[in-house]
Amino acid sequence: MNKAKKIFFQVALVIGLSLSAQELPPIQNYSPSDYKAENQNWAISQSKNKVVYVANSKGLLEYNGAEWALFPSPDETIMRSVKVVGNKIYTGSYMEFGYWQKDDLGMLNYTSLSTKLKKDLLEDEEFWGILDMGQWIVFQSLNRIYIYNVTDHSVNVIDSETSLFKIFKVDQTIYFQSINQGIFKIENGRKILVFDDEVVKKDEVINIFPRENDLLILTRHNGFYTAQGQSLNKWNISADVLLSDVSIYSALLLQDKSFVLGTISHGLVHIDQNGTLLYHIDQIKGLRNNTVLSLFEDADNNLWLGLDNGISYINLRSPFKVYHDNRGVAGSVYTAALKDNILYLGTNQGLFYKDIALDVDFKFIQGTQGQVWSLNTIGETLFCGHHTGTFIIDGNKAKKIAGIQGTWKVSRLNDSDNYLLQGNYDGLYILEKLDGFWQLKNKIEGFNHSSRYFETYHDDIFVNHEYKGVFRIEVDSAFSKVQNVTIDTLIRGSNSGIIKYKDDLLYSYKKGILKYDRDSKKFVKDSLLSKVYTQDDYVSGKMIVDNKSDYLWVFTNSNVHFISEGKLASTPIINSLPLTENIRSGIVGYESATGLEEDGKYLFGTSSGFITVDIDDYREREFDVNLGNIRKGGKNEHKSEKNLLSKTLKGNFKNHENNLQISFYAAAFSKYLKPNYQFQLLGIYPEWSNWSQQSFTTFENLPFGDYTFKVRAKIGDKLSSNIASYNFKINRPWYFSNLLLGLYAFAFILGSILIHNSYRRYYHKRQKKLIEKNKREMELAKAQNEKEIIKIKNEQLKEEFKSKSNELAASTLSIIKKNELLSKVKEQLLSNVEDKSSVRPIINIIDKSLNQNDDWELFKEAFNNADRKFLKKLKKAHPNLSPNDIRLCAYLRLNLSSKEIAPLLNISARSVEIKRYRLRKKMDLSHDDNLVNYILKL
Repeated sequence: MNKAKKIFFQVALVIGLSLSAQELPPIQNYSPSDYKAENQNWAISQSKNKVVYVANSKGLLEYNGAEWALFPSPDETIMRSVKVVGNKIYTGSYMEFGYWQKDDLGMLNYTSLSTKLKKDLLEDEEFWGILDMGQWIVFQSLNRIYIYNVTDHSVNVIDSETSLFKIFKVDQTIYFQSINQGIFKIENGRKILVFDDEVVKKDEVINIFPRENDLLILTRHNGFYTAQGQSLNKWNISADVLLSDVSIYSALLLQDKSFVLGTISHGLVHIDQNGTLLYHIDQIKGLRNNTVLSLFEDADNNLWLGLDNGISYINLRSPFKVYHDNRGVAGSVYTAALKDNILYLGTNQGLFYKDIALDVDFKFIQGTQGQVWSLNTIGETLFCGHHTGTFIIDGNKAKKIAGIQGTWKVSRLNDSDNYLLQGNYDGLYILEKLDGFWQLKNKIEGFNHSSRYFETYHDDIFVNHEYKGVFRIEVDSAFSKVQNVTIDTLIRGSNSGIIKYKDDLLYSYKKGILKYDRDSKKFVKDSLLSKVYTQDDYVSGKMIVDNKSDYLWVFTNSNVHFISEGKLASTPIINSLPLTENIRSGIVGYESATGLEEDGKYLFGTSSGFITVDIDDYREREFDVNLGNIRKGGKNEHKSEKNLLSKTLKGNFKNHENNLQISFYAAAFSKYLKPNYQFQLLGIYPEWSNWSQQSFTTFENLPFGDYTFKVRAKIGDKLSSNIASYNFKINRPWYFSNLLLGLYAFAFILGSILIHNSYRRYYHKRQKKLIEKNKREMELAKAQNEKEIIKIKNEQLKEEFKSKSNELAASTLSIIKKNELLSKVKEQLLSNVEDKSSVRPIINIIDKSLNQNDDWELFKEAFNNADRKFLKKLKKAHPNLSPNDIRLCAYLRLNLSSKEIAPLLNISARSVEIKRYRLRKKMDLSHDDNLVNYILKL
């Protein structure tokens, strides 16, 4: 290597090192294991619906943004070229060229064109290039050019005496290079020499680009040449130092007139239309592989790279740019600051800086080894909160002004210019400015809790401790001692935060964003700001107010939100950037948002560098969602072409074909903005599903009926411009056919009639039995009632008999007492009166009364009422009895003693005994028979 080349190489190396600090557009890589094919990818093209096709060494790859599909080339040979024209995908491979076309099932079917040639292909011929010339499609091998007429399907062949590495389309003219001869063009089917300069004879031409007044020719080793007339002149550009040291294999003119160059072993080179180097991206900077075999710009201006090992695409127009610390020197970015055109990064490794206007690498600031917690610009001074203390940063110098371990943050103390408040691991400290220099003044005594988040609000200091709650601290006027501390333990949570925004003190945690109410001295939920996130979307309560645009930044799982004050009202406006937590790859609870020099550009720290976003350049593009494949069978069903269904026709399936798998896609290619999908199945699931990145769904065991499947997509907050749908019907099973349904109806009606009649007979019999039962029960009840009536009558008779017996007894007793009285009176008269004649009338009256029959008649009437049948039975049994005998029997029936009977008969008791004796004889009673018992039993 001569001296000049050494200098060039050293300069290129310096440029390469400086570019390592560049913010690069997002790069998405795919490995062979992702697309399940071979390593090498030789050409890329895209269809009208934005599906990408890649010529891979194993066949044709199709990528719709959701899934890859491989279609092996004929005879499974290596595929070298691909070009989509209309609805046909032209490909060239080993000893074969033709086109692919989709059928109604969405499958690609191949039609060979090379087999229709009138002349044979050359031995081991491969087709490296395809051009679309309107009515003609041009296929290029290393030794021939085949021109296919799409109208009459004829093929014209142009032979070359030397190898044809590539063919080029410039406007409507085809150019190609023949080694050792120069550059030719084709006119009227014939080749014409255009340039025969030595450089295009010896060095391979990679591409030819049109310009306003000339052509621009790119060579493999010697860079660009301009073609004016018949002569070629070197295009001297600043990137020549790099281009002279790399081997270029592919090149492309982008729509913005810049150039991208794919190299062998040196990655991708991107230069503008003036030849100024924009990017040099290699494997260290995020590319999948350093050898770029093919380049393609898609409809959304994404740059696709077919690599020697894998596939990559770069979002060149993305508002996001990435700085990735591949060497692991800087580490995780916890904070950043921009001051005096110097960008500072505070990381877990220390503090780094670079001039933002220069493409140089970040450099380490000596003395700042270890964890940097914060960078706070106050006035004209940049303070660095560090694990070992507090630093003031001036350019690339760091001066420690406080050695208290663990400085979380430095903040203004109300409106004072000479005092600052800083939070440390063990409490709060005061910094004082004396003679123009900042120094530690004192610790605020009486508060020893870690003060990572703190704010001064009016006369109080608020400290948020995520595990203990929010402290409200009242201090003395000298800020030396704590006078009073209150703590709100009801609001606390992991990664919660507190910040002062505008004139409000805000607290953020899982349940929402709260605002401090000075009257009640409590935090109250802010219903508007709390709409920024849900509990499921919550990641961190860290809030940041940037001094550039006065935005309030909030970080959630799905977005980064920036809140601004409305121009026409004080109502806050919530804007969102769809940077998910996975994409940000930040340190949860230590998120950062730093305004950069350019308007609308912000920096967000990640675990291995940072991402910058131009929020003014962020636009949500229109996009469509499409149905992919529709297959019969469930998730466990083997995938085959037999199970594929047409997407354009309404599906009509048998009842047992009630398992479907439907895939869908949105052909939007962005590393940081991935599509999310939502679907519904009208007919059974009318509600939309939850948003998900999964690009297929499976329905199993669907009941018969008519269905409409609908799917929509969302990228960021932008919905797809359409809703893709598919209609299908699952027929009823044979046992639910119209004929059988009619039979079922007839059988049902007949069965209903039979059942009705059966029930009618059953209930008729049951009713008859019930009637008979009721009749028997009524008769039984009647008999029972009659029995009860008889019983009552008997009881009444017994009562009546008892009453009559009582009357009889009373009557008899009355007669006895009367007769006894009369007898005593008679006896007294006879005994005490001397003149017997004077009392004789009285004695006669008494005797008449004792002998008269009226008492017996009265007794007889009462006795008959009480024991009517006795006298009849007595007379019937003993007709020979005299009335006096009957009278005696009646008295004996009443179980009266002889002494009691004597007065009734007006005889002595002895006479009664004699009467009883005579009565026994008349009745023919034996000596052993008891007269009274006999009369009672009669």
